Amino acid sequence: MPSLVLIFNHRITALQEENARRSLGVGRIVEPPEDIKAIWRQVPADLEAIDGYLSPVKAWLADHGKQGDYVLVQGDYGACFIIVNVAIEHGLIPIYSTTEREAVEEHGQDGTVRIIHHFRHRIFRRYGR
Repeated sequence: MPSLVLIFNHRITALQEENARRSLGVGRIVEPPEDIKAIWRQVPADLEAIDGYLSPVKAWLADHGKQGDYVLVQGDYGACFIIVNVAIEHGLIPIYSTTEREAVEEHGQDGTVRIIHHFRHRIFRRYGR
C-alpha cells in the first residue's frame, strides 16, 4: 500500500486525506519534520538559484519516500519543479491538489470591498498529465 508524502505549505484537510485513501489507495500520510517544513515554507525570494537551498528537502524526500509512493507537492513554483523532478528520479509519483474556488464579496458602507475566498479540494492530479 503506497504512502502519501507531503511537501506543501498547508495542513492536509480531512477531505484531502479521505480522497487520498480512497482514490490513490494510500495507507499512511508522511509529514516532514518542522525543519523541513520551515525550509519549504520560506523559499527566499531573493535567491537566484534555489537548488542548493532545497538540498535538505531533497535528501529528506529521498530518505522517506519509497518507489510507488505519492508525493503531494505544492508551493513556490520553482521549488515544485525541482522537487517534482527529484520525486520522478526516485520512482515516486508527484501529484497536486486541484481546488474549486468561490469568492464572496462584502461591500462596506465606507466603499471598501472585502473578498473572502473559499477553496475546496476536488481531486489529486499527477504532474505532467
